[in-house]
Amino acid sequence: MFPVPSAIGNLLQSLAGIGASLLNSVFAVFQAIFALVQGFVSGVLQLVQAIIAFAADLFQGVVGFVAANFFAVALVGGLYYWYTHRDGARRSSKRLA
Repeated sequence: MFPVPSAIGNLLQSLAGIGASLLNSVFAVFQAIFALVQGFVSGVLQLVQAIIAFAADLFQGVVGFVAANFFAVALVGGLYYWYTHRDGARRSSKRLA
């Protein structure tokens, strides 16, 4: 009987539905981003756990003891080499100036 108020009511219902759908879409995007970050962090933690387990398995027993000492000596030697060359570059530049 009254087509204009009925049409306005339908228009408002449609606009409310569009707004609700848009809001749900925004929430879905945030949920997807959160799931992506959660999956990435989970993957990184699993990788670290696998590396730690690998190192623990590698450094067990006599062979592991020898390997651990080799890596410790290599690490200390590498740090010493880096320190002496870094410090040496500063000394040489001061001498030339």
